[in-house]
Amino acid sequence: MSRDQGRDHGGDLDRAMAEFGGAPARWVDLSTGINRQSYPLPDLPARLWQDLPRAADLARLCAAASALYGLPQSRIVPLAGAQAAIQLYPRLAPPGRARVLGPTYNEHAGSLTVQGWPVETVFDIKDLRGADLAVIVNPNNPDGRHWPAQTLRDLAKDVGRLIVDESFADPVPEISMAAEAGQGGVIVLRSFGKFWGLAGLRLGFVLGGPADIAALSGLSGPWSVSGPACWIGAAALADEDWRQATTARLTAEAARLDALALAAGWHLVGGTALFRTYAVPDAAQAQSTLACAQIWTRVFPYSKIWIRLGLPGTAAEWERLAAAMAA
Repeated sequence: MSRDQGRDHGGDLDRAMAEFGGAPARWVDLSTGINRQSYPLPDLPARLWQDLPRAADLARLCAAASALYGLPQSRIVPLAGAQAAIQLYPRLAPPGRARVLGPTYNEHAGSLTVQGWPVETVFDIKDLRGADLAVIVNPNNPDGRHWPAQTLRDLAKDVGRLIVDESFADPVPEISMAAEAGQGGVIVLRSFGKFWGLAGLRLGFVLGGPADIAALSGLSGPWSVSGPACWIGAAALADEDWRQATTARLTAEAARLDALALAAGWHLVGGTALFRTYAVPDAAQAQSTLACAQIWTRVFPYSKIWIRLGLPGTAAEWERLAAAMAA
């Protein structure tokens, strides 16, 4: 993998350590939009590690997702993260004209291309119209652009199938299309690991019409979600108090990070409650400067001035980031 290819994803901490040194425990990885104050893990029965996932465990998970997202279980399939969904949805139909609203998460275009779809990246939502399959990330990664549900409803009338990636939508449920998934060919992807801070669990959901959900379930095969993921996911999705408190905390801390960036002379491009993207004179230099303090961030191959940071998780991490940005 080339250096530029390695920068197409966050979470590449091994590369940071290889280049800048430092033990893993010393690094603060802000290169992803993952909540660093994760959901507290419940006690797990030993059978979850020893046995294949049970239908009852999967049913509990789907019931919790149904209650949170506001649609029947027949329109939900859990998978091993939103990434698993991105690998599978191109197989729902023969390749046709695909358009992706960019710049955005590059795996959508990559997965479609692998499955034989000719992919066009467009930069105005109006230019998605007429596609056999259109992809929009809402809120968008990395610039935080977002669109109201009505805008997406109107768009869905002018495309064959509309994929709405809501991986960062948990703090802003008012823009979500989740409850309308399956109407007019709309498929919604939801991440679990980002907001709940448990990316290693590998859990996500696809919301859509019964036929698409049945097809995706068949493509994913049996036991596509682990027993521990079912158990933890069901508990977390049902914990309304934690969800509301976490949304409030993340929103306040995003503003705190903006204040640090402003003091450093950085300019806000946009973001969500889970990450912020700034314009700086030299993004690679800013990343290297922070990396010398063992703080890892993300830069983008298509921009020399954009740098993205997730939110620190502890007081000590905030202090380290403040000192490094001040320097």
